[in-house]
Amino acid sequence: MRMLVSVRDVDEALQAAGFGVDYLDLKEPAAGALGGLDIAQIRDILAVVRPRHPRLMISATIGDLQATELTAIEHAIREVADAGVDLVKVGVPGQGGAAADALLGRLALCGRPIVPVLIADDGIDEGLFATACRLPFPALMVDTQAKLGGSLVQRMGPVRLARLIASARAHGKPFGLAGALQLRDLPALRELKPAFAGFRSAVCEGARSGSLVPARLKAVRDGLAAYRTAFCEAIAE
Repeated sequence: MRMLVSVRDVDEALQAAGFGVDYLDLKEPAAGALGGLDIAQIRDILAVVRPRHPRLMISATIGDLQATELTAIEHAIREVADAGVDLVKVGVPGQGGAAADALLGRLALCGRPIVPVLIADDGIDEGLFATACRLPFPALMVDTQAKLGGSLVQRMGPVRLARLIASARAHGKPFGLAGALQLRDLPALRELKPAFAGFRSAVCEGARSGSLVPARLKAVRDGLAAYRTAFCEAIAE
């Protein structure tokens, strides 16, 4: 399981990269679950981080846009992708419906490296999820919009999350979990074994809009590293 950390500026990006995270996700936590940064900020972060960590995978969000705002979404995708990130994250209503179906179809055809982020607050429609798995996206994620109602693991439960992970694996699709994840969720994440897990709340002081805390970054990194070691040892036996 790989570690994704959301960061909002150059200092946070360098701090997280220095702890050996696998993915950086550029966003503004104070602006919502998928709050977007200004394009100039994205370029500034990339200009500093890329030379120092050339192999680090970097994604960025486009902002919390409504699924029906297809023209605005496509414009934001082009701007963020052209800034130079590896992946562009776009929120999709997880409960499904005509707007979600239409958005997934447009995202699949836009010609950019899109990671659909299915928003789980009102549930995840397994048919929508299966459709997303079949489309040519490099990865999928599930996240939550409201961050004060408990973590994704608490809200959805391991049984439902395990079904989604099994579906993604059956389609050969890398799948990540995020949504107010905390240190206490690490044991459940180890059992679920998603391809990656995204953290912001767990590595900040106070609210997710607060500053990154080195000790918390280390705790999450070490917790996931312990899982990787045990997993590799189990395979070797």
